Amino acid sequence: MTVPLPGRPVRGSRTGRPLMAALDLLGRRWALRILWELRDGPVGARDLRARCDGMSPSVLYQRLRELGAAGLLGQTPSGQYALTPVGLSLRDAIAPLDLWARTWSPPEGGE
Repeated sequence: MTVPLPGRPVRGSRTGRPLMAALDLLGRRWALRILWELRDGPVGARDLRARCDGMSPSVLYQRLRELGAAGLLGQTPSGQYALTPVGLSLRDAIAPLDLWARTWSPPEGGE
């Protein structure tokens, strides 16, 4: 499976419009969760998998490769995964969605 990048055909766009490439990449199972779990700093693969409710190692490493190839994350010298400057800008872009989701969800105690 190829990594969705702007300028290449992706799901929903033969021309690879940037938004469609982003939606294709971020719409892949676990992709947003991985990025969200890296929002506060570098995390090792084992801890990242645990934070992601124990997703399979094969899916984790596939997504890490795709997100890395797309320029959203990289590895620190110690081998932990971390957001790149582009990944950090995405973190800032999806923070309002997190805020919205919190207002959308029922209050604690389940109303």
